Formats: sequence, C-alpha cells, structure tokens
Amino acid sequence: MTTTVEPDSDPSPGTRREPQSRVGSILRYDVPASLVVFLVAVPLSIGIAVASGAPIMAGLIAAVVGGILAGILGGSPLQVSGPAAGLTVVVAELVNQFGWGVTCAITVLAGVVQILLGMSRIARSALAISPVVVRAMLAGIGITIALQQIHVLLGGESESSAVQNILAIPTSVANGQWPSIIVGGIVVVLMFAWPRLAELSSVMAKVTKVPAALVAVVTATAVSIFFSLDVERIELPGNLIDSLSLPVMPDGQWSAFVTGVITIALIASVESLLSAVAVDKMHSGERTNFDRELMAQGAGNMASGAIGGLPITGVIVRSATNVKVGAKSRASAILHGVWILIFSVLFISIVELVPFAALAGLLVMIGVQLIKLADIKIANKTGDIAVYAVTVVGVVALNLLEGVLIGLALSIILVLRRVVWAKVRAEETVDGTWRVTTEGSLSFLALPRLTHVLSTVPAGTHVTVRLSVDFLDHAVHDALNEWMRQHELGGGTVKVHEVGTASMAAAAEGPPKRGAATVSSSLAPWRAWQLKNDVEQEDSPVALRPVMSGVAEYHRTHAPNIRPHLEGLTDNQDPDTLFLCCVDSRVMPNTITSSGPGDLFTVRNMGNLVPAKGQDCSVEAALAFGVDQLGTSSVVVGGHSGCGAMTAVLSGPENAADESVAEWLGHAMTSLEAYRSGHVVGRQAAELGFGEADQLAMVNVAVQLQTLTRHRVVGRANAEGRLHITGLFFDIPTARVLKIGTKEVTVLDPADSPQESEA
Repeated sequence: MTTTVEPDSDPSPGTRREPQSRVGSILRYDVPASLVVFLVAVPLSIGIAVASGAPIMAGLIAAVVGGILAGILGGSPLQVSGPAAGLTVVVAELVNQFGWGVTCAITVLAGVVQILLGMSRIARSALAISPVVVRAMLAGIGITIALQQIHVLLGGESESSAVQNILAIPTSVANGQWPSIIVGGIVVVLMFAWPRLAELSSVMAKVTKVPAALVAVVTATAVSIFFSLDVERIELPGNLIDSLSLPVMPDGQWSAFVTGVITIALIASVESLLSAVAVDKMHSGERTNFDRELMAQGAGNMASGAIGGLPITGVIVRSATNVKVGAKSRASAILHGVWILIFSVLFISIVELVPFAALAGLLVMIGVQLIKLADIKIANKTGDIAVYAVTVVGVVALNLLEGVLIGLALSIILVLRRVVWAKVRAEETVDGTWRVTTEGSLSFLALPRLTHVLSTVPAGTHVTVRLSVDFLDHAVHDALNEWMRQHELGGGTVKVHEVGTASMAAAAEGPPKRGAATVSSSLAPWRAWQLKNDVEQEDSPVALRPVMSGVAEYHRTHAPNIRPHLEGLTDNQDPDTLFLCCVDSRVMPNTITSSGPGDLFTVRNMGNLVPAKGQDCSVEAALAFGVDQLGTSSVVVGGHSGCGAMTAVLSGPENAADESVAEWLGHAMTSLEAYRSGHVVGRQAAELGFGEADQLAMVNVAVQLQTLTRHRVVGRANAEGRLHITGLFFDIPTARVLKIGTKEVTVLDPADSPQESEA
C-alpha cells in the first residue's frame, strides 16, 4: 500500500515529507503570505514603537526577532510574533520610569520568566484567566492609545496619563494644526473605508487585499509630500544595525523593576496564548503546543531585549492575516521577519518620509479596533458587563496591571457568588400554609440569607421546605434541624421535600459532595419527589394530590421556561413527527426524543398497533389528519420492552379478562405469526439478548411499519418522498432507544448493550 502526501498538505508529526514537495508548498503559499504580513507589520511596528516612547527602530528589531526566532521555535506554526499594541501602555510607563536601557533589561528577564513558565508545563493554565478580563484589558489599552495619539494627530503632544489626555482634548482641538489633521484624517478614513470597498465589485475585492494600514500610511505620506505639507516626520539615527543596543540594569527601584518584569511576562504570555487559541480556530492544520509556544516567546523576548528591541507577543492581527492569505507552515512567519530585516537595513530612508501624524492616525484606528462591540454585547449577555466596565476603567484611569488585577478580583468574586449563592425564598400559599424554597448550593456562606428567610415564617404554621440543591454542608444541616426543632416546639409542622441531588442525611454522614445536577421532576416519577401527604394540596382529594402537586410543581419550575416556546403555537400547530406508541405509562415520547411542545403529534393505543384495512377509525383519523392536514414529515412507531399487550398476545388474546381487550389484541396476530415464522427482526433481537416478549414487541414494530407502507394515506405520502417511516424501541431497564426497521435492528448506543447492563 502506497501513501502519498500532497505538496500543500501538512504532514503529521513524525511524518517525513519529500524536500521537493515542501519547497513547492513554501513557494506556492508561504512566500506570498509572508510578503503580505511583512507589509502589515512594518507600519504597525513603527507605530507601536512611537506610542511606547521607545526608539523607533526598536519596533522593527522586535518584528525581526519575533518573526525569525519565535517563528522557528514556536509551538503555533501559523502564529506571527512581534511588538504588540497590548503592551504599549506598560512599556511607555516603564520607559518614563526607568529609561530605555532598563526597559530592555526588563524585557530580557520577562523572557526568562516565560521560559520557566513554559518548562513548568503550566502554559495552558494561563488560559484560565477570564476572557472578559482580557477583552476588557485590550479595550482599555485601545482607549488609552487612542486618547494618547489623538493629540499627535491634531499636531500637538500627548500627556502623561489617560486622564490628562482627556482633559487636554479641548485645548488640542482649539490649537489643531491643519496639515497634521489632514494627514491623520486621510489615514483614519482609509483605514475605515478600505475593507468596505471590497463590497463594491469583484475588481475592488482583489484590490482591497492590499493591507489597509499600508495603503493608508503610503497615501497620507504621498499627499504630505506632493502638497509640501508642513508636518513633523520620523527621524532615524541610522539603520537597524546602527540601532542595536545593550540592556542596562537599574541602580535602584528594585521593587518596581521586578513588578515590571512580572507584568511584561504575564501580559505577553496571556496575549500570545490567547492569540494562538484564536489562530487554531481559523485553520485545520497542526494544533498549538502551548508550552513550546510560551518558551519560544520567552526566547524571543530575551533576544529582542538583549539587542534593544521592544517586548514581543503573538499578534492576532498579523497571525489572522497570515492564515487568511493562505500560509501553510511556519516558513511564512520566518520569511516575514527576513523581509523586515532586509528593509530595515537597506531601505530605512523610506521610513523617514512618513509623518508622525500618519502613524498617529494609524494608532488611533488600532486603538479603536481593540474596542469590540461584540465583546461588550457578550459581556452584557453573560452577566459580566460589570467586570468588563471595571477592568476598562481601571486600565484607563490607573494602569494596566492594576486594572487587570481589579477585573480579575471582581470576576473571581462573581464566580464565587454564582457558585455558592443559594436562592432562598419563603411565601404563603393560598390555603394559609407556608413554603420555603431553596435552589443552588447551600453552604455556610448561605447561612445569613437562609436564617433571615426562615425567621420570616410565622410561628405555629404548617411549612414545606423544598430543597432543590446540589450541595448542602453540615453547617446548613445543623441550622435547618435547629430551626425545624424550634418551629415544631412552637406548634408548627415542617415537612422537608428533597428534590435535588444533595440531601440532609448525606450532609450528616460524611464530607459534603456536590451533586451532578438537580433532579428534574419532569423526568422523575411522582414517588421520587412528592411528599406522601403534601400540605399544599390538603384541599384536594387524596387520589388527586399527586396530580395537583405535579401541577403546582409545573407552575413553579417549568411554566416560566416553556411559556416562550408556546407563544408561537397559540393559534396553530406544526408538528414534525407523528409518533404512534403504546399507552404504557413508562413510555415517554417527548422524553426519549428530547422534544418539546409542537414537535410530536402523538397517537397512543395498547400495543402501538395500526389495524389493517382501516378497521379502527380513531387511528385512521389521526393518521389522515397528521399526514394530510398537518403535513408531518415522518411517522414513528414506538414499541417498548416489558409490553403487557405483547405478553398477552403470546399467551393468547382469547385469555384476556375483558372482551374488548381480546378483540383489540386480535390486531396483533399478524405480528405473532411473523415472529413464530422466524422474522429477521426477532432473530436479531434474540442475538442482542432480549427475551421472547421483547422480541415479539420488536417484530410488532416492524410489522406495523409494513402495514403503514400499504396505508392509503401514509403509503402514498411515503411513495412521493414527502414522508419517512421508521420504528423505535424503548428498552425500559437500560433507558436506551433502538431503531427498528422492517428488516433490521440498529443499536443506537452500542456502549450500553443489554448484556453489559445485566452484567
């Protein structure tokens, strides 16, 4: 057998690929992709250096190191690394506090920390940071960058903090320099409009593949040169080689120095890992090795800091571009670094033509793009909007580290509240009794709330305590028992109604354990959750109390959830399936098909029979109405194990206690004859370990399917292809469902066969 690897496919680890195929793939996919990423990276790297208060060439140095070194060593083959906007605020603060040389030393040591984290195999644990905090952090950074650069765009200078930048906006607007505003405005407009031009025509769709950042900066620079606009331009001391510098250790402020190292290491690590996760979702090739990626980022930061470059991270903008333009391997990221190196050595004079206002416009748009409305909507929908808002305000008003720590602290508090918070309420029923309902987790942290609610119950009353909880510890057990004792001494009565997975008895017998889930009364039988003498239903006849208790439970727990689904079914129904099944009380069509209101048009009779030749008008009417009038797309015949009707058929219908039962079971004699003749479905049922009555029940389903194919309404619709017929069999002991055809039995859950269940 010969295995062929396509030239553009990614081999699995350990698979050897022919050199010619690999080179062909690189030339075809990775080289073009690397050129596009290079064009995106150059203006972004320069702009980030400017916003960070670092030497301009530091951005290009970091881009070269991130592309080549992190590209070679990285665990995410399609991720592209370089200087990131997410670290701009932190780096700017460090440069202001320590100077550039010490900031480089911080970058080197941050890289060491990243390598140690990668070696400790905890890289994936970094993803435990709440995504809403990370998104809010990026939004806060975006706001800070935009507030800082808007002053440069207006021809002025930025202030030292976000708050001061906000206060200084009126002054900058009043003193705005029109040449700078025109240049920066061109960049803003093109950055916004360029991607949208692709919708105009197929030609524009091809043209707009050129990166918007490149088009915007080149156009603004060309306009400033052509019209000789008086704007400040970038000034460089030399090329990349001339700009290399060594890090410097501080002569004091060691606490702030260590804090800077940890801050850079953590933010760079989290941003790189989250970017790698996002990149993995964009392609189907090799997955990220997070520990290797983290060590590669650490090595990149050590190298970048050691030669005078900015800190690097995995950058989602460049990485997403890399994937979208068709990169197939890490060669694209590496080559993009090579192109930047060549540009930075040989063509650096081109950079000196770029106005600062153009980079300011670029950075303003980058900052705005970090604020995503989708993130705000998700945070609002998931109840995390407070965490998002607090983190953004903290990052903007204080600094990045403090803002993130505040956001993380609030998110942890909210998680703890959601996990340990118990919903406890007491209410008087219509008959004067009281009901105390608890939902969630009952721990000692819930005691203040629980004891307060219990204190509102009047003495001497009849009380039902409904425990619908998944956790209950000994402290709550003691508190409830003490309250019950005191209430009963005062002449009242208390009945405990346990419907959750945690019980009072279990809390007293051992360490508390969290239950898997709350037991749903819609699935459990009445006896599993109802009180024998429900005080809520004392005005109902004893025989009706289970039903009325069930109705009360429905109104409490299910009615609010099902109401929205019933609103669209008020005037008509449009069921998908006609479900014909047995009247047996253990058979639950909606449960075993996970269906809701409006899904099933259900017909039930003893033995799930379809009398031939229209002998039963009830079944005939239901079939005609369901198929012709309602237009159901399928008909399902549902049998089940332990069927009393099939057992009676085996022993002879004439032995039935009632004449009407005997007459009805006569319709199943065709099924009995098929079974005794060795029907293939019966033989397969026997091979699966089912008993005689269950074998007959499966054959009966198959026979009813054959009857339906000859039915005047069902058969015609089936022949026209607008109706499908199948059978199901509900095995009661294992609670699993098998599919029954006219000639076969299909096990839908092979991991749970009857033999295994019996074992």
